[in-house]
Amino acid sequence: MTVDDRFNQEYRGTLEEPPPGSRNEVITGPVSDWATDFSHAEPEWAADPYPIQDELRQRCPIAHTERFGGGWLPTRYEDVAAIAYDTEHFSSRAIIMSNFRPPVELAPVGTAPPISSDPPFHHHARKLLLPAFTKSAVAKREAGTRAYCHALIDAMEGQDVVDAAADYAQHIPMRVIAEMLGFPPEDGAQFRVFVENALEGINLPPEERFARSQQLFDYLLVQIREHVEHPRDDLTSYLIDAELDGNKLDPSHVAGTMALLLIAGIDTTWSAIGASLWHLAKTPADRERLVAEPELLPTAMEEFLRAYAPVTMARLVKQDMHWRGGDMKADDWILLSFPAANRDPAQFDRADEVVIDREVNRHVAFGLGIHRCVGSHLARMELRVALEVWLERFPDFSLADPDAVTWAAGQVRGPRTLPIRVG
Repeated sequence: MTVDDRFNQEYRGTLEEPPPGSRNEVITGPVSDWATDFSHAEPEWAADPYPIQDELRQRCPIAHTERFGGGWLPTRYEDVAAIAYDTEHFSSRAIIMSNFRPPVELAPVGTAPPISSDPPFHHHARKLLLPAFTKSAVAKREAGTRAYCHALIDAMEGQDVVDAAADYAQHIPMRVIAEMLGFPPEDGAQFRVFVENALEGINLPPEERFARSQQLFDYLLVQIREHVEHPRDDLTSYLIDAELDGNKLDPSHVAGTMALLLIAGIDTTWSAIGASLWHLAKTPADRERLVAEPELLPTAMEEFLRAYAPVTMARLVKQDMHWRGGDMKADDWILLSFPAANRDPAQFDRADEVVIDREVNRHVAFGLGIHRCVGSHLARMELRVALEVWLERFPDFSLADPDAVTWAAGQVRGPRTLPIRVG
C-alpha cells in the first residue's frame, strides 16, 4: 500500500458511516443535586464550577449521575490521581464524556491517539509525537509567537475596550498549531468551529455530533491529500511518513492524531491565556506586582494553571467493580477533574486562593500518568509569551463589564468573551 492509497476514496467513505457504539438518551435541564445528578454541560457549571466542586469534596467526594448514560465525578486529588494512573481498570478509548460510547473493540488505539489510547499501544503512539514538543523544538517557535502577539495588539490600536479572548487569546494557539501542522493560517475561523463542536456540543444528539465531526475530518483529509502531493517539513507530512513496527500509520491514526493536535492544542491553551488575563484584569494588586516584577511571571503562570486549570478528561470503566464506595459498572464514565484536584485543600495550602508567588506548586493542570499533556512545553511557552506581551503593551487594564464575561461549557473551561478596558 502506498502513502497515497491510504487516503483514497475508500477511506473517505469510512468517514460517512456513523461509528458503531452505544448511544443513550440526551438529558438536559437544571441539576437537582450535584452529588447525584451532576452535568458539566449546564450553564451554572460553566459560570463557576469551583463552589460546586468544593461542596462535593466535603459532602460526596465521588459524585454520580445518570446523565450521559451514567458517570462519576471524583473531586479529591487522591481519587483523581489514582484513576489517572490506573490503566488496568479505566480506559481512555473515549475522553469526551457525551451520550455516545465507542465500542470496546476500539481500544487500545482509540479515535485520537495517543490521548485515546490504552497500553501498550499508547507508548508507541506518544513516542511518535515527542520530538515535535521538546523544549528545544518549542524554543524555535517563541520569536514568531511573540511577533504574532504584538501584531494582534497592534490591530487593537484606538480601542478603549477589547475582547481579550476572541481578539487575542484564541488567535495565538490557532496560529501556532496551524504552522506546526502546515495548515493555512487563514483557516482559524474554521478551527474555532471545530473546537466548539468537539468540546461544547456534548449534549447534541449523537447523529448531529457525528455530522459535525465529519466536517473536521473532511477538512483534515483535504490537508492530508495536499501534503501527500506536496510534502514539506511539518507535522502533517511527518505523520504521513511515520511508521510503527515497520508499517505506515493507519489513515485513521494519522487523521485522529491531527484532530487531537488541532482541538486539544488550541482550546486548552487559549483557555489558560484567557483565564490568566481575566484574573489579572479583576485583581489589580497581582497585575501591578507582575508589571513591577516581571521575573515573577513564570511562578505566577504556574499558579494560574493551578487555580484555573482548563482541562478535565474522561475515562471509561472497563468492568463492573466496587471502587472507593461506589458500585461502578462497565462503560460508566469517569469525569477526571484536574481543576477539582488542583483546589483540594488536602493537597494545596490556601487552595482556594490565587497566590502568584506560590513556591511549591505541584499542580496537575497538564494531567497525571501516561496521558500527561505531551504539549506542556508548548502551552507554557505560548502562555508566558502571551502574558509578557500583553503586560508590556497594556500595563494598566481592567474588566470592562464583569457580567459580560462568558465561559465555555464542557471539559475545557476558559473565557469565550472577555471585554477588557485598556484605554
